[in-house]
Amino acid sequence: MTGMASVSTPSVGLRERKKIKTRRAIRRAARLLFEQQGYEATTVEQIAEAAEISPSTFFRYFPAKEDVLLGDGYEPLVEAALRDRPAGESLAESVRQALLQQLRLQLAQDPEETLQFLRIAQRVPAVRNRMAGTSAAAGRSLARVVAERAGRPADDLQTRLLVSAFLAAWHEALLDWAETGSHEELPDLLDRTLALLTDALRG
Repeated sequence: MTGMASVSTPSVGLRERKKIKTRRAIRRAARLLFEQQGYEATTVEQIAEAAEISPSTFFRYFPAKEDVLLGDGYEPLVEAALRDRPAGESLAESVRQALLQQLRLQLAQDPEETLQFLRIAQRVPAVRNRMAGTSAAAGRSLARVVAERAGRPADDLQTRLLVSAFLAAWHEALLDWAETGSHEELPDLLDRTLALLTDALRG
């Protein structure tokens, strides 16, 4: 991927960094098992053993096996990126740039893992169904940060609608990319998708 080396990580606390590190270790172990024996044949117990943690620790990070494919633990980084955006920037542009920064960070860590998980998510119904719940939870968290940035109430409807629109466009573009086998670089596709939405909101 072009431009990956220049991506910097937003400032987050030590506790959050440790949590992200543990989540990455679990996801890495899951990826290897999925490659070796397939998603359906892999159990939580096997993932936990490969990651050298207990099953109970696994469930503290991921409520179910399918969440390994969805819950990347980058929400604190997106929130930090939002808070770091220029003060005069539009809310739509700030959300767009924060989401793209998150993707570039994720791809810089392990692009093959990200792409494999996207393809599994596209073909496994249980994972696709899980996306709705995780998207809603992430949307509420991000909406609070966007509202704070705009000086609006935490439950501001306009802010929630803005964030929901971006996350919906984000997930549709991800699934379309995985389903069609697009040759377009994933960050470029998502940048173009979110730019279209940003322009529509300005109009």
